[in-house]
Amino acid sequence: MKILLAVDGSPFTKKMLAYVAAHDEWLGARHQYTVVHVAPKIPPHAASFLAREAVDGYYADESEKVFKPIRTFFGKHGLPAEFVGLSGHAGETIAKMAEKGSFDLLMMGSHGHGQLGNLVMGSVATRIVAACRVPVLLVR
Repeated sequence: MKILLAVDGSPFTKKMLAYVAAHDEWLGARHQYTVVHVAPKIPPHAASFLAREAVDGYYADESEKVFKPIRTFFGKHGLPAEFVGLSGHAGETIAKMAEKGSFDLLMMGSHGHGQLGNLVMGSVATRIVAACRVPVLLVR
C-alpha cells in the first residue's frame, strides 16, 4: 500500500505515529511511505525582498525540523520513507499531492477542534477531507 503521512511536528503528529507503530497493519515493509510537510508561504511582499535561495532554504529548514524525529521513527523500525517538504496552503497542497501521487491512503493527526473551532480557525483536516478523493485516516 502506498501511504502518505502528512505531518506538522505537533503532538498530534506524534499520536499518529504512535498509532501507526501500534497497528501492524499500517507498519511494515509491505507499505511504501511518503512523509510530507507543508510550510506556510512567506507573504509575497516580504519574499520579494529576499533572495530565492534564502526563501527555499527557509522552507527546507522548516520541513527538516519536523522531519528529524520522524526520520528517527522510521530508522528505529528499519523502514525506508521518502520525505517531501513543500510550501503553500497545507490543506490544498496535501490533497493535491495525495491525488497526483496515486496514494492509497493519507494518514494524519487531527487537532479535533470540533465544529465551532473549525468555523473560527478553519481546519487543515476538514479541507483535506473535503478536497481529497484518496481515503483519509485521521488520528486523534
